[in-house]
Amino acid sequence: MKIDLKGNFFVFNPKSYLYGEKLINYAKIADKMAKKYPNIDIFVTAPYADLYRLSLETENIIVTSQHLDGIDPGRGMGLVLADSLLNVGVKATFLNHAEYPLSLSELSRSIKKAKELNIITIVCADSVEEAKSIANFDVDIILCEPTELIGTGITSNRDYVKSTSSAIRNINPNVLIMQAAGVSTAEDVYNIITQGADGTGCTSGIVKADNPEQMIIDMIEAVNKAIGG
Repeated sequence: MKIDLKGNFFVFNPKSYLYGEKLINYAKIADKMAKKYPNIDIFVTAPYADLYRLSLETENIIVTSQHLDGIDPGRGMGLVLADSLLNVGVKATFLNHAEYPLSLSELSRSIKKAKELNIITIVCADSVEEAKSIANFDVDIILCEPTELIGTGITSNRDYVKSTSSAIRNINPNVLIMQAAGVSTAEDVYNIITQGADGTGCTSGIVKADNPEQMIIDMIEAVNKAIGG
C-alpha cells in the first residue's frame, strides 16, 4: 500500500557520505523528529546495502533509495531491482538525480515500475523546461535543483523557486514540489518553504556540519515553523 503524503516534507539525503553505524544513528534522530512532527513526512536515503537495516531500526521515517531501475525480476545484472527494494522496506526512491541522470526512456520505465509497486517517486529536474517535462509523468514529488548550485551553500533564488513551482503546478497541480539546491542552514529551509515549496532537503549542510545531529533537528523544526506548526 502506498503511503499517503501529508503535503509537507523534509529529506535527509546523505548520498554516499554516510553508511553503517553513523548513518543509522543520524537516521534515528530523524525518526524521532518524524514522531514529534507527524504533520511532516521525513524521508531518509541510504546506500543500498544499508536500506534493510535502516528499515528495521526506524519506525516513522520514509526509507528511500537513491535510485531504482525499471526492470522486472529476471535478467538485469548490476541494475537495481525495485521488487527487492520493496521487500526490504523501501517506500520511496529518487530518480534522475544530477549525479545519476537518466534518459527519458529510462526515467519512464523507472517511474512506471515504481508506480506498479506503490513506491513514492522523487524525480529531479535541473531546469524549468525539464521540470515541465517531468510534470507530465505520474510522479509524486519533483525536486527542482539547478546542478551548478548543488553542495555550494547557495540556494536557488526566489525567481527560480517561483517560476519552477508555477510551471509545474500549471501542468500537474497534484505533484508536490521540492526545492533543495545549496541548502545549508535551518534558515535556508525556512525560506524555501515560505517561498512556496512543499518540501526541501539537505546533504552536505548536515553531514559537514559541526553538529550534524543538531542540524537535522533544526532543519526539521524550521519546516514545522514555516508551515505554521
